[in-house]
Amino acid sequence: MIILKSEREIQMMAEAGKILAACHRDLAKLIKPGITTMEINTYVEKFLKKNGATPEQDGYRGYQYATCASINDEICHGYPRKEPLNEGDLVTIDFVVNLKGALADSAWTYAVGEVSESTQNLMKITKESMYKGIEQAVPGNRLGDIGHAIQTYAEGEGYSVVRDFTGHGIGRTIHEEPQILHFGIPGRGVRLREGMVITIEPMINQGSWHSKMDANGWTARTVDGKLSAQYEHTIAITKDGPLILTEQ
Repeated sequence: MIILKSEREIQMMAEAGKILAACHRDLAKLIKPGITTMEINTYVEKFLKKNGATPEQDGYRGYQYATCASINDEICHGYPRKEPLNEGDLVTIDFVVNLKGALADSAWTYAVGEVSESTQNLMKITKESMYKGIEQAVPGNRLGDIGHAIQTYAEGEGYSVVRDFTGHGIGRTIHEEPQILHFGIPGRGVRLREGMVITIEPMINQGSWHSKMDANGWTARTVDGKLSAQYEHTIAITKDGPLILTEQ
């Protein structure tokens, strides 16, 4: 069942989104060669606590961290770890903020120091593909319009779109209906309605879109060892168009 949100609920989620976006702005300055993703995780925990919020992922289905930290060929759900990041690495930090019961979810991919031109381009196209999807998030459109916009843009630039992980509705729980595919056929799928709140979070790969799972049961990575990037916003569907609740 899709749960429509009131204006008040959307405003509360936007307040959570402000905290999340502010934390990501700090991370952009913090992430450099030599830092560990466990140190990043600790920073996020302290930032949220200071702002009266909590990390919703910690304890979710047994997950034990405030953040997911996915490095290089890891597509999503990487565990924070104590090994330092290296010059030229790519790291995606994904977390969900709970502010007095209202949730917001956002992921950003960061360059660690100086990265190659091909890595920079992957990041650029992934972010742009997310915004192509967001442009379609208007009342009356269908979910397939979002997925098609992302897929045609990313594939047109020579990249592949991960199929195994999707965006989702969000509200009082992290994952609500509907699923948001980042590929699809225009005019197909659930029709978007005012009051829906969803995440749009394409994962874009340099090589094959297929993924494989690590032994921990959480971390997904590319099958060919090539890089993957991800950007994610929480979006409210409004009569005036898409409202980004996690804008930086």
